[in-house]
Amino acid sequence: MAATQTPPGECPQCWEHAHNKSIHRRLKPREDCQPCLDHMHNGCPYLVPKKPSRWW
Repeated sequence: MAATQTPPGECPQCWEHAHNKSIHRRLKPREDCQPCLDHMHNGCPYLVPKKPSRWW
């Protein structure tokens, strides 16, 4: 898990892969992360909550 909770409006998987270096540490040189590739090609599989509105 990432050190902090996923902020509103961010995909949990994207946030985790961006901030947790141990996920990609096990990859060999020039090896791609399959979940990241799937995310790039197919988009985020999670319903991402929107940021709270502070207009009013």
